[in-house]
Amino acid sequence: MEAIVLAGGFGTRLRSVVSNVPKPMAPVGGIPFLCYILDYLKKFGISRVVLSTGYKHEIIEDYFGKAYRGIELVYSVENEPLGTGGAIRVALEKVKSNEVFVLNGDTFFQVDLHKMREFQTSKNADLSISLKLMNHFDRYGTVEVSLDRIIAFHEKKITAAGMINGGIYLLKSNLFNNIVLPDKFSFESQFLQLYLNKLQFYGYLSEGYFIDIGVPEDYMRAQKEIGEFFE
Repeated sequence: MEAIVLAGGFGTRLRSVVSNVPKPMAPVGGIPFLCYILDYLKKFGISRVVLSTGYKHEIIEDYFGKAYRGIELVYSVENEPLGTGGAIRVALEKVKSNEVFVLNGDTFFQVDLHKMREFQTSKNADLSISLKLMNHFDRYGTVEVSLDRIIAFHEKKITAAGMINGGIYLLKSNLFNNIVLPDKFSFESQFLQLYLNKLQFYGYLSEGYFIDIGVPEDYMRAQKEIGEFFE
């Protein structure tokens, strides 16, 4: 299996604690956050990763080179911001397998990727999205499902309890074939929401540990918590 990691983030909200590096290179426990994501992928037998980079991409390339602990690394570089959808579509050109996991480079979600793949196969899904049940939040939108089929995406608001998009996708590599999309587009708002009723999107619920380092308070929390999953 292969994976695409979206590693082109600017890390604007982290500038007060981390600056001058792409967000996935923010140090956590003395090493780039991206190392934890790659270690996690290795655990599940992912042998080839396409790193979708943009902002200061040379920092990532200089640090990791062409391989990391036996994982082949391939780079898909955005010369200008393409949005999450545009970045995924360009990175898919470098994918060799029929299916591929897509992960955000600033989020760690401890999902069993083997079970998620079995789920995708059982549903004959075009796309599966990892879901996380959370309580008392306003930072994320929510996902509504019926019999595991995703039926709606809701905007961010103060929410007592709900399922959020955990940032791990499993999709068919030909997902965008025969679909007309702009060069730059948001995967979330300009693809998932628009094609919700035209393609088979399913939600895979996981109770695994979740951390998004996009804001300083959660970045600092990651420093204390994430290491226990890699001892």
